[in-house]
Amino acid sequence: MKKLLIGTALALLAQAAQADDSVKLQLKWVTQAQFAGYYVAQEKGYYKEEGLDVTILPGGPDIAPEQVIAGGGADVIVDWMPAALAAREKGLPLVNIAQPFKHSGLMLTCLKESGVASPADFKGKTLGVWFFGNEYPFLSWMSKLGLSTAGGADGVTVLKQGFNVDPLLQKQAACISTMTYNEYGQVLEAGIKPEDLVTFKYEDEGVATLEDGLYVLEDNLKDPAFEEKMVKFVRASMKGWKDAEANPDAAAAIVLEADETGAQTEAHQKFMMGEVAKLTAGSNGALDEADYKRTVATLLGGGSDPVITKEPEGAFTMAITDKALK
Repeated sequence: MKKLLIGTALALLAQAAQADDSVKLQLKWVTQAQFAGYYVAQEKGYYKEEGLDVTILPGGPDIAPEQVIAGGGADVIVDWMPAALAAREKGLPLVNIAQPFKHSGLMLTCLKESGVASPADFKGKTLGVWFFGNEYPFLSWMSKLGLSTAGGADGVTVLKQGFNVDPLLQKQAACISTMTYNEYGQVLEAGIKPEDLVTFKYEDEGVATLEDGLYVLEDNLKDPAFEEKMVKFVRASMKGWKDAEANPDAAAAIVLEADETGAQTEAHQKFMMGEVAKLTAGSNGALDEADYKRTVATLLGGGSDPVITKEPEGAFTMAITDKALK
């Protein structure tokens, strides 16, 4: 009986230790090269080297990372800062612990034949916009331009865009939301030539906000064991990201292997990885406070309907990356 009790106790301790080493990462979207760094870190054993057992949870159109982490389904999520700060103001205490993406990949892509040559030409046009938190940068930009999003000749008509490029191909909208690394490539793959398009990068327009940061719940950071686990996770993840940058084709192959849906193609993932590498370049994983302040200023500058109504407090911490990047 004594041996049985000891054995049971040891088994429980082993389970507890395993649980302490486990990390659930909720992605913002489906398995693709947008998240290559995490898949590379997993495939090449960088997480295991840190003693971590990481589960990568793909996202999708019906999955909101903020809801997943609020419900206890993830330890850390990949999210855009506008959505994270909006959620924080509404009561979900998300904290940015690392920022692998230095640059924004968001842009509006327009058909030249629609007559859009500059942002001044948006007036009276229909523009495709993603929602579920992705609309916040767009709304801030329109506010900066002084354009109503309620339609009419003096405003813009917002088309709630699915996660595809059909509204542009079918000419339902003059412009649609695209990412440099994904939907823009889909437009080209559909046979539309670059010279027949006009693109407006949010970064070039001075309204870029931070994308694809790593966020956790504030209360969890009060636990030293959780904090240490995140230090290890960020260190291994950034090793994966720099590996993906240096070896984009190999990273794309790893992503393809991880895609259980079989929906991704080699050509598109290679294109995507090449573009994503431009966005992670220049970041060692630590949040740049100047980028943070620019994002906050953009979101506060929403006129009568800003994305956030006050300066956030405690929305990021450098404690994790300070330790991870030593």
